[in-house]
Amino acid sequence: MNLPFHADLSLRPEIVAFFDAPTNTISYIVRDPNSASCAVIDSVMDIDYAAGRITYDGADKIIETIRKKGWTLEWIIETHVHADHLSAAPYIQGKLGGKLGIGENITVVQDTFGKVFNEGTEFQRDGSQFDRLFRDGDSYMIGTMTAHAMHTPGHTPACMTHVIGDAAFVGDTLFMPDGGSARADFPGGDARTLYRSIKRVLALPGETRLFMCHDYGPNGRGIAWETTVADERAHNIHVKDGVSEETFVAMRETRDATLAMPKLIIPSLQVNMRAGRMPPKDPSGAVYLKVPVNAL
Repeated sequence: MNLPFHADLSLRPEIVAFFDAPTNTISYIVRDPNSASCAVIDSVMDIDYAAGRITYDGADKIIETIRKKGWTLEWIIETHVHADHLSAAPYIQGKLGGKLGIGENITVVQDTFGKVFNEGTEFQRDGSQFDRLFRDGDSYMIGTMTAHAMHTPGHTPACMTHVIGDAAFVGDTLFMPDGGSARADFPGGDARTLYRSIKRVLALPGETRLFMCHDYGPNGRGIAWETTVADERAHNIHVKDGVSEETFVAMRETRDATLAMPKLIIPSLQVNMRAGRMPPKDPSGAVYLKVPVNAL
């Protein structure tokens, strides 16, 4: 399968992982081994949903690490619009700078959920909340490292895999081999498209390190987030070599029909389609999130 770039396996970025237990999310700092430049991928903002309270404990750990090491933050990357946690991107950007990037199909997500949440014409659906909208095959620099964006839709229309040296950050496209694959039943998702996207990721060289956005410790094992293309091709329970597209689609659609919606989907979508920002304040200065009824 043709890829829109050549992976540079000779480059091994330093990667620091942060696990957020309430949402089973892994965030990353990715540092150029030849400079102090770094990027943050898939950060988490903490929310006490019942209390309506936002905090930044997880993001502060990322910020503290970057400051202590004397690194310079150049990029804050979202692999997609997350439905299970809120992004801390603007908070981190306010503390450390850096450009905020996401896939160009954020506009599709914004249009879909702008209607679901009845956001009106004041909500911009052109992706202008972000500094960069990546297209398939786009590249960007983190210090001396060239990072590549690869469009891998299926879970959502805006999903991108970011390949940086010998590492690839797959978002929710794949899980660890014993975890399988992500659901494909959100608006704009599609199991057949997801299969084809996974095959693009698994066309990377076998020794490419793969980093997950989520892990749930299936069968009681400890939380893990790093594997390889070769391991996924040999052992992934949903999509290892030899599993046909038709078999995968039938499995994925049957499985998805049994899954409950993520508990944070309502706040996550409203915030993340705004690049991690809250909805505008009302005339009294208060901020509210909407709960659409029978709309999701």
